[in-house]
Amino acid sequence: MQPIPVNEPLLDGNEKKYLSQCIDTGWISSEGDFVKQFETQMANRVRRKYGISVCNGSVALEVAITALGIGQGDEVILPTFTIISCAAAIVRAGATPVVIDCDRLTWNINVNQIQAKITAKTKAIMVVHIYGLPVDLNPILEIADKYGLKIIEDAAEMHGQTYYNKPCGSFGDISTFSFYPNKHITTGEGGMVLTNDEKLAEKCRSLRNLCFQPQQRFIHEDLGWNFRFSNLQAAVGVAQLERLDEFVAKKRSMGKLYTELLADIAQIQLPLAKTDYAENIYWVYGVVLSEELPFDAKEVMERLKEYKIGTRPFFWCMHEQPVFQKMGLFAGVSCPVGENLARRGFYLPSGLALTEEQIQRVAQTLREIIEQEEQKLC
Repeated sequence: MQPIPVNEPLLDGNEKKYLSQCIDTGWISSEGDFVKQFETQMANRVRRKYGISVCNGSVALEVAITALGIGQGDEVILPTFTIISCAAAIVRAGATPVVIDCDRLTWNINVNQIQAKITAKTKAIMVVHIYGLPVDLNPILEIADKYGLKIIEDAAEMHGQTYYNKPCGSFGDISTFSFYPNKHITTGEGGMVLTNDEKLAEKCRSLRNLCFQPQQRFIHEDLGWNFRFSNLQAAVGVAQLERLDEFVAKKRSMGKLYTELLADIAQIQLPLAKTDYAENIYWVYGVVLSEELPFDAKEVMERLKEYKIGTRPFFWCMHEQPVFQKMGLFAGVSCPVGENLARRGFYLPSGLALTEEQIQRVAQTLREIIEQEEQKLC
């Protein structure tokens, strides 16, 4: 029985060709032509004026927050159900994260709870699109406009997704992407910050490059980071971006097949196929176990592992992270929807290299595990 990894990227396009060009020319650092090419093409794809590549999606958030001037005494609203990079970037800037529970169906931030959390200290809202469906953005944009708040759009999982036919990554003051291997477009590691504001773009470029100055390179007015992105990474990104539409279609086909195979299992919640504003792109195919089942996600994942099927748990909520609790954050905070998703949700193999036969095997194995437990309850 061959293992089925939770993710395996597709790298069978022009990746080798473009990497060879980097090696043959000697341009392997952040100064190579592929870097600018990838930044320009990615910005054009999401209808932004400026793209600033960085070494991963987590630091893209760090750069975005710092460039916006968010710091000590500020509050930033974000979903509790997300990756720790989002809250960590806020905390490292000296600001305070304020979390919101998520919607039961889309797993995204509950838009209806945002306005009640706004205070005089609120500086920004971090919009994080989760797993395949975008956040319902229009109500959040209206709130931001009403209260004069900045919008940071984390579109790390939304390559090729749209909101009312407008590209994800094009909203708000600044947006970010990740190019980790499990994303629709991968560069191994990598990320990007995008904006339409020229001054903000220049600030991001400076921050990612140690705040070198054009006139006096080694005299620094500000502290930045070495978050540069290499020409080798960008070469892979350019090749991947050429196939984004193909990849989105394939992911949707994979999601549809999973849903067809699992739809009649009453004891699991499947991803919502679409909303009024978007069709799911199934960055990952997540499932949530019913509370009637006598086990949680962790146990089912262990059982699937016995059959050599890789899985990954859902995000653990920010307000329950030990590192933040030790800092005195989130005292008394409760987000029941997110807490349930974290304990009873996980995702199945979802990589672009996954075959239909593998999807069928995964679905059948999950079905058998659940049916075995149901028989025990009878």
